[in-house]
Amino acid sequence: MRISMMEYKHGARGRKVVWAFCLCVMAAWPLSAQRLTLDSCLALAQRNNADIRMAQLEQDRAQAVKSQALTKYFPQVSLGGLGYVAVSPVISFGLEDVQSNDMRDLLRAIYEVFSEETDVSDRLELMKSGLSATVVAAQPLFAGGRIVNGNRLASLGREAASLKTEMTVRDVMENVESAYYLLAGLREKETTVEASLRLIDSLDRVVSAAVANGLATRSDALQVELKRREIEAMRQKLTSGIGLARRLLANMIGVEYSDSLDFSETGATTPPPLVFRRSDEGRMERPEGRLLQIGVESQRLQKKMAVGEALPQLSLLGIGYYGNVVRNYFSGNAIVGLRLSIPLTSWAETSYKMAEHEALINEALVRQKNLGEKMQLEEEKAYSDMLDAWQLMLSDSAALEVARENWRLASLNYGVGNATITEVLQAQTLMLRAENAITDRRTEYVVARRRYMDLASSVQR
Repeated sequence: MRISMMEYKHGARGRKVVWAFCLCVMAAWPLSAQRLTLDSCLALAQRNNADIRMAQLEQDRAQAVKSQALTKYFPQVSLGGLGYVAVSPVISFGLEDVQSNDMRDLLRAIYEVFSEETDVSDRLELMKSGLSATVVAAQPLFAGGRIVNGNRLASLGREAASLKTEMTVRDVMENVESAYYLLAGLREKETTVEASLRLIDSLDRVVSAAVANGLATRSDALQVELKRREIEAMRQKLTSGIGLARRLLANMIGVEYSDSLDFSETGATTPPPLVFRRSDEGRMERPEGRLLQIGVESQRLQKKMAVGEALPQLSLLGIGYYGNVVRNYFSGNAIVGLRLSIPLTSWAETSYKMAEHEALINEALVRQKNLGEKMQLEEEKAYSDMLDAWQLMLSDSAALEVARENWRLASLNYGVGNATITEVLQAQTLMLRAENAITDRRTEYVVARRRYMDLASSVQR
């Protein structure tokens, strides 16, 4: 059974065009007309599997969060507008509103002198109606480290999403390969059962001839018929299992199921066990280990973010204005300044937040150590399972040879009258079980080998 995926190398640009055209034709060709080998199933799963696509979408979302955090380094610019009409002027002041009599008489005398020449009203009315537009730009200069640490958190989130995608792809590929070998094993068992039925047919002819010649009893023929029905029931069970396994595999690789789908593997081989062993340092480089490291780092950054909330905040402000809200004519102005904000009552709350994040850091460190030990046990178990499956496969291979020889001798002895039909059928049953057992062992071995390779090996598939 092949483990490594096919790799395609393209030549010159013209040849790439030809390849692209061929791929388009293959994509347009009905899927039911294609032979789906293990490599093609893995490729389809990586492109179509729902779990992988969801993980990739989560990775895209993490990238969007990272880009969002990056914008905090730049000025925050906002535009505003105002328009209003008041029932009466907001500001209204006339000569009669002057409290001092002498001053009021003086202003009235001056007004009477110049009013005819200037046509000025004796009342000042402001803010009856107006329009204005403002633009405000705020550039953070110091935010307690929250902008820097927020971007670091976003980067860790993006890395965590990437690691989760890697883990999802790994698990899906492992499940697809296991399902593919399960289907291959069921089909191999089906072939074995068909061969057993042919042996039963051959034995049935021998027994029928012996009964006709008075060399065997009717009971012998009935035993052969019962064995045939038993094997036919086994074949029906395998047929149902193959159908379910085909549907499961089609769902995993994201294609529409069809009875004409051809899942077949050519040039199948059984590779030897892996001898690669990961060191303790390398074990934490697994996605699971790196995710726990990210958990510790993120909690430390969260603690720094909590401290930053209690530190002074300094930003540069720029304000531009144009309108006639205050005056009766349009005018503009601009202001540049610094804004300093000093939290005075946040330290108590911040101290409790720091204690909370310190506890979360300690929890993450405990999980990290615990997972490291579990990963070591997991890899050791996977390695033992692989070696055990290999040894059992070799043992069952030897047992199969014994079962075949036992059946051959029983058949010969029955032909010369030195064995009963019961002994022949028992030998045939043992041979069938041994053939199915070696199929199960081979499937268990390649699945265990793939599992160990995913957990502890850096060998490229």
